Amino acid sequence: MIGKKIRMERIMNRETGKTVIVPMDHGVTIGPVAGLIDLQETVNAVADGGADAFVVHKGVAEAGHRGKGKDVGLILHLSASTQMAPDPTSKTMVCTVEEAIKLGADGVSIHVNLGAEDERSMLNDLGHTGRVAAEWGMPLLAMMYTRGPHVKNEYDVKLVKHAARVGAELGADIVKVVYTGSVESFREVVEGCFVPVVIAGGEKMGNDEDLCAMVKGAMAAGAAGVSIGRNIFQHKDRRKSSRPSVKSSIARVRLKKKS
Repeated sequence: MIGKKIRMERIMNRETGKTVIVPMDHGVTIGPVAGLIDLQETVNAVADGGADAFVVHKGVAEAGHRGKGKDVGLILHLSASTQMAPDPTSKTMVCTVEEAIKLGADGVSIHVNLGAEDERSMLNDLGHTGRVAAEWGMPLLAMMYTRGPHVKNEYDVKLVKHAARVGAELGADIVKVVYTGSVESFREVVEGCFVPVVIAGGEKMGNDEDLCAMVKGAMAAGAAGVSIGRNIFQHKDRRKSSRPSVKSSIARVRLKKKS
């Protein structure tokens, strides 16, 4: 399907098959936090730094549109919840694939929390979105997490590789999961998933070294890239955070594999 292929090349580097995605959908979940108040400034800084794509909600598509400079992939997030909800792990649909197309998106994303009380509803949404996205040739990024009353450790490799596989089997073109902490364990996640896997950035880290170590480990295990939000858009130098630290870590691992 040429439409999907063209859109995927706006999200993932067509030469390397790798990507640096910057999710900035946090405004719905936790409000206008630092880094997301002046959207134009942040979008320009991160794009200039070398990000391949952004993840935002539909209202930000216009507010954050650059209108200049390097082209960057636009992924619209279709599901949401707020931290004020009785159960913040329960995500509901707030946008459609068709709306995303009208807004010029190159892809769509959806968040699923396996193990949550409302898992059934979120899986239904993922399956439905996968079908509609396929019909339109729209790439689908599935953010797959294991969060719920019976989940003792969301970084457990058994849970993470299961989550990645669920996303792939229900129609995702790219799957986003947490990093399991080591090259060996994350390699199991990648090997058990037949679509590209990217890692989540998680909470704001204290230094660039920890971030680079995580990225390096994930790439060495076979990850297709990263989807890092707060550790980029809240960085003191957002251009640097999306270029030298993250992208050079990806490049170094790639070069080692070639040599």
